[in-house]
Amino acid sequence: MYEILYREDLAPVTKLIEVKAPLVARKARAGQFVVIRVNEKGERIPLTIADFDREKGTLTLIFQEVGKTTMMLGTKRAGDYLASVVGPLGHPSEIENYGTVICVGGGVGIAPIFPIARELKQVGNKVISIIGARNKDLLFWEDRMRSVSDELVVTTDDGSYGRKALVTEPLKEMLEAGLKPARIWAIGPAIMMKFVSLTTQPFGAPTIVSLNSIMVDGTGMCGACRVSVGGQTRFVCVEGPEFDGHQVDWNLLLERQRIYVDEEKRALEHWKEHGCQCDDGC
Repeated sequence: MYEILYREDLAPVTKLIEVKAPLVARKARAGQFVVIRVNEKGERIPLTIADFDREKGTLTLIFQEVGKTTMMLGTKRAGDYLASVVGPLGHPSEIENYGTVICVGGGVGIAPIFPIARELKQVGNKVISIIGARNKDLLFWEDRMRSVSDELVVTTDDGSYGRKALVTEPLKEMLEAGLKPARIWAIGPAIMMKFVSLTTQPFGAPTIVSLNSIMVDGTGMCGACRVSVGGQTRFVCVEGPEFDGHQVDWNLLLERQRIYVDEEKRALEHWKEHGCQCDDGC
């Protein structure tokens, strides 16, 4: 069992929990993820590591309440426990002193882009960051991103805060103005990462994305997380989660993400109807 030491509501549907997991925290690196279960019979879901503290032995996880399992996770408070936390999984981000880099975080993707930007800054890169959300209420960690960035651009779709724009707009303007970043990282909803990749491709700017495909076991055995990259089948859990955004078959990824929409909807409706708060996986 893994104790939740701290919980914070970052936005109406975006929650933060700090979990005691010393063995995982000891080896965690930027770009990696964990697979958790809320209870013993619960669904296994992947969550990218937003932060870690090796001395305290803790992981910071950020999630949005979008389905039954994340809704159940959202009911947890400090002092409660998770049934399991497996990780760190996946390959860490390749952190080097590249020169000038751009980090783009959209929505809840701001969480995993933060440790990447921090480590890139620590090794000497000039870090330009762009973060965005649908509206002001869904933005979080602006202060953290500013602390690890040489330049930070904030956007909202509706203009309620920062610049009214999608994250692709200031990114395209920078590239059109002649900026030649050595690498670009983009993390967020699949549709956002798709259009970031389409924006950067004409400029030949290397673009790395962190894929959020369907995942079950996290060990490469089930094959649920398979994606097509450069015409080859790749497994996100063991070969990713980061891939060349210009090589990803985005249409296939988006299609596969919709496979269990009906089942997810029924599970959530059942959970809401019965108001179950037990730990037996109901």
